[in-house]
Amino acid sequence: MPDTARPGSWATESAESALPGRRLSELVEQAARCTADCCGASGMVNEGAGEPPAAVTHPDLAALVAVQLRSGDGPIPASLDRGKTVDCADLLREERWPEYRALALDSGVRSSVTIPFRRSGLTVALSLYSFRPGALSDAPHGPARALGDLAATCLVRDRSYRAALTELDQLGTALRSRPVVDQACGIVMHVLGCDADTAFGVLRRISQGANRKLADVASAVVERRGRGLEKELASLLN
Repeated sequence: MPDTARPGSWATESAESALPGRRLSELVEQAARCTADCCGASGMVNEGAGEPPAAVTHPDLAALVAVQLRSGDGPIPASLDRGKTVDCADLLREERWPEYRALALDSGVRSSVTIPFRRSGLTVALSLYSFRPGALSDAPHGPARALGDLAATCLVRDRSYRAALTELDQLGTALRSRPVVDQACGIVMHVLGCDADTAFGVLRRISQGANRKLADVASAVVERRGRGLEKELASLLN
């Protein structure tokens, strides 16, 4: 695993590390390594909308996650619904979730445990798997819990970080377009003989009516230098 998989590196910000898939990959790799008798792990993030990001330590586990999400039946949906740990001590004797049970046994998995971590409308579901029955009874109280708590906290922070970057990008776009909008307002003021507030309102109404960005409308006005706009603009004030 690359250095970014170490828990200490989760404090480092980058566009790549802030992706949910990257966080989940780090979580499942570390949780599987730190849990005795664990043959693999899976993790997913549920924010209540859209397809949840997921990560697994082994390709066979992807099918176990997929069958649960498709059917809405299994330890992961049950854990997300209840907000509690769901322990399957021995799948050979398990009577719940027949489709998940059959696929797990076919993959050699005899036991699993799913631990949910909830933060600010976001839930991380960490599932651990073992080839031995009853091998994961202590997992919810071991290192995996600390790793899951950290991952959930980081994912919430990452979400805020991405939202801040989006806001900054939008602000930068607005600042870059401001000179053009100011020029367009000046032209509209000259053509219509109106004040600045009225001119800006006219541009905004054109933008909304044509379903175009305000900056694009302003650029078109500047390029035309107001030529032929008298009737078009005046009609908006009637």
